[in-house]
Amino acid sequence: MSNKLHDQGDHFILTPKAEPWLERLVFNNRLVILIAFLAITVFMAYSAAKIKPDSSFERLIPLEHPYIQNMLENRDDLENLGNSIRIAVAVEEGDIFTDSYMETLKQITDEVFYLRGVDRSGVRSVWTPNVRWVEVTEEGFQGGTVIPDGYNGGQESLDKLRQNILRSGEVGRLVADNFRSAIIYAPLLEIDPDTGQSLNYEQFSRDLETNIREKFQAQNPNVRIYAIGFAKKLGDLIEGMRSVVLFFLVAIVLTIVLLYWYSRCWSGTLTPVFASIVAVIWQVGILRLLGYGIDPYSILVPFLVFAIGISHGVQIVNAMTIESARGFDATTSARLAFRALYIPGMLALVSDAMGFLTLLFIKIDVIKDLAVTASIGVAVIIVTNLVLHPIILSYVGITKSGVKHQKDRGEGRDRKWLRMSYFAHPSVARVSLLIALVGAGLGIYYKQGLKIGDLDKGAPELRPDSRYNRDNDFIINNYSTSSDVMVVMVRTDKEKCSSYPVMKAMDELQWVLENTPGVESTASLATVSKIVTKALNEGNFKWYELSRNQQIINSSIQRAPSGLVNSDCSMTPLLAFLEDHKAETLQRVVDTVEAFSRDNASEDYQLLLAAGNAGVDAATNQVISKAKDLMLVFVYSVVSVLCFVTFRSIRAVLCIVVPLGLTSILCEALMTQMGIGIKVETLPVIALGVGIGVDYGIYIYTKFEHYILEGKSLQDAYFETLRSTGKAVMFTGITLAIGVCTWIFSPIKLQANMGLLLFFMFLWNMVGALWLLPALARFLLNPEKMVAKARAAERGV
Repeated sequence: MSNKLHDQGDHFILTPKAEPWLERLVFNNRLVILIAFLAITVFMAYSAAKIKPDSSFERLIPLEHPYIQNMLENRDDLENLGNSIRIAVAVEEGDIFTDSYMETLKQITDEVFYLRGVDRSGVRSVWTPNVRWVEVTEEGFQGGTVIPDGYNGGQESLDKLRQNILRSGEVGRLVADNFRSAIIYAPLLEIDPDTGQSLNYEQFSRDLETNIREKFQAQNPNVRIYAIGFAKKLGDLIEGMRSVVLFFLVAIVLTIVLLYWYSRCWSGTLTPVFASIVAVIWQVGILRLLGYGIDPYSILVPFLVFAIGISHGVQIVNAMTIESARGFDATTSARLAFRALYIPGMLALVSDAMGFLTLLFIKIDVIKDLAVTASIGVAVIIVTNLVLHPIILSYVGITKSGVKHQKDRGEGRDRKWLRMSYFAHPSVARVSLLIALVGAGLGIYYKQGLKIGDLDKGAPELRPDSRYNRDNDFIINNYSTSSDVMVVMVRTDKEKCSSYPVMKAMDELQWVLENTPGVESTASLATVSKIVTKALNEGNFKWYELSRNQQIINSSIQRAPSGLVNSDCSMTPLLAFLEDHKAETLQRVVDTVEAFSRDNASEDYQLLLAAGNAGVDAATNQVISKAKDLMLVFVYSVVSVLCFVTFRSIRAVLCIVVPLGLTSILCEALMTQMGIGIKVETLPVIALGVGIGVDYGIYIYTKFEHYILEGKSLQDAYFETLRSTGKAVMFTGITLAIGVCTWIFSPIKLQANMGLLLFFMFLWNMVGALWLLPALARFLLNPEKMVAKARAAERGV
C-alpha cells in the first residue's frame, strides 16, 4: 500500500492514496447514508425480533468423525442409546411399593408418553409392557410384564409387583437399589414426524418442568422428581440464556458510565454505544435472514460484537476529540479522525473476521455457526463504526466539556505517559523482555496439564449446585447403572453376531474393560448368554460361562432384549457403563478398545467405536484436540499475513503478534490452574481473544510508526503514542474487561468460564500492547532506516 506524508498544520497525517476518494464518498453523502442506515436498522430490528433459540443434538457433535459416522450408520439398530431423557420419581418417606406412589408413577408415565418429541415406541417404565420379567422353572421359561395381571393396588398386587421387579433384572436400572425411586426412560426424536420441525428443546424442558415436575410434586408432597439427559441440560442452558440479556444491559450501563468519565462528553459517550448497538441489531437480523438461530454457545457473540464496536469507537472519539481541541470544526475533525483511523481500523477488523473464520476448520456445526456469527458481526462493525459513527459525530461534534477535558489534560497526565514511555528505553526494554520470557516459560510449564473435554461430573456447563446437576447426583447415587455409556458396535455378517468366535471376543473385551479404571460394568449379548446358561443349570455359578456349543448359545439368547441384537443379527452392541465422562476416563476406555481390536483382529467381526453419550464425548474430544493447535496456527498466520501486507515489515509483525502469543500461553496456563478444559464452548474463546486483542497492537503500532516517520526518537514516538492512542487502548481494555467480569456471577458456568477467560485476555492483550510491544520495538525497529525508507518511497512516487 503506497503512502504519502502530508503536512497538516503542526502535525503529519499518514494518508494512503485511495483514502481521499473514500473520505469524499462517505462525507459528501452523509445525509443519504444516514437515511439508508435508518431504513436498514429498522428492517434488521424487525428481523432480529423474530430470531429464536436454535440447537440440536447433531449440531453439537462432530458428524464427520468416524465414531459418529459409525453411530449414525447403526442408529436404527442402537435402541435406546441416542438422545434420551431419564426421569426419576422418588419418595421422601417409605418406598415405592404403595398404591399412591404406583398411581403417581403411572400418571407420570402417561404424561411422558404424550410429551411432544418423545419416541413413544421406546418409552420404558415399570408400567410399560416392554419391561418384563423372566425366570427358569422346572417347566421351562416363564415370564410376563412387571405390572402383574389384575393389578389393583392392594397389598397382594404390590407384593407380586415387588417379586416381578426382583426377577426382571431392572433393579439398579429402572428401579433404585434402595427401592425408593423408579425411572421413566424416554428416547427422543430429533425431528417431529407430525410437523417435520426440529425438537424444540426449550419447549420440551418447559413442558417437563410444568406438566411433570411442578404438577405432580404439588399433587403428592411425598414425591420428588429428578430429570437428566441432553435435552434437559440444553433446555436449562437455554433458560439461563435470559441472564445473558441482563449481563448485556449491565455491560452497556458500565460502558456508558466509564465512557463519560473518560471523555466528559455525552456525544462522545452515546454515539459509540449507539453505533455498537446498531451493529448488534444488524448482526442478529442478518443471522435471522440467513436462517440461523441463537444457541447457548453463540449467545455471547453479540456482546463480543458490542465490545469490538466500543473498542474501535473509543479510538474514533479519542481522535476526534484531539482534532477538536486543535480548533477544527465537527465535520473537519470527523474527516481527520476517519482519515487517520480508516486503515488501522480496517486492518484490525479484517484480522478479527479472518481469525474468527479459522473456527470453520473445526468440524462441529455449533462452532462453525459461531465462526459465521462472529464474522458477520465484525463485517457489520466495519460499516457501522467506521462509517456511521464518524458521520454522526460530524453532525453532533464533541461537546465543549469534552474539548475542555482534553485541553485540561495537564502535566500530571504527561508525567504518567512519560513514565510509561520508559517501556521503550533500552534498559527497561531488556528487563521487560526478560520478564516476558520468564512468563512464557512459566506459562508453558503450567499449561502442560491442560485437558481436553470435561473435567467435572454431571454437566460442567452448569453450576455444581444447579438443578440439573443436583438431579444428576441423585440418579448417580441411587442407581447402579451409570448414565455415561460408551457403546462398542460389533459388526458381523448376517446371522453371525451370535457365533462362538464373536461371542468369545465380546466376553474377552468385557473382561478387559471391567478391569479398566473408570469402567463400572459392561453388558452385551455374551452376558445374556452366560446368565441364561447359568439359570438353565440350577443357577450354579460354575455354569456362568460362554458355552462352546453353538446350539446352547442360540438357545440362551432367544429371549435377549431387542436392544442387544438387531433384526438380522449383523450387529450387536457392547455397553460399557462408566464412572464419569471426564476426558481421561473416555480416552482410557477408547485406548483399551482400540488396543484390543488391533490385537484381536478377525474376519469374523469388526469392533466399531463408538455410540452412547460417552462415545459422542470421546469423538468430540478428539476433534477438539486435533483442531486446537491447527486453529491457533491459522489464527496467528492470518493475523501475521495481514499485518505484513499492511506494514511491509516482518519486524512490525513480530511487535504486534508476540504479545498476543504470550497472552495465549498464559491463558492456557490459567485454564489449567482453574480446572477449565478445552471444550466446544472454551475453544472458540481462545480464537476470539486473539482476534479482538490484535486490535490493540495494530492501533498502537500504527501511531508509533507514524511518529517515528515524523523523525522522533523511538522513546519520544512512544510517548506521543501513549498520549494519543495509548490512553484509548488502556481505557478500552479496562472497560471491556470490567464488562465481561460481571459474567463470572452468571448462573451458567459456561458463561462464567468464558467471562473469566475473556477478562484475562482483554487485560493481558492490552498490557502486552502497551508494555511488551515498545520493548520489542526497541530491539527490532531502526527509526533511522524506517524514515530513510519512507523518504525514498516518497521521492520515488
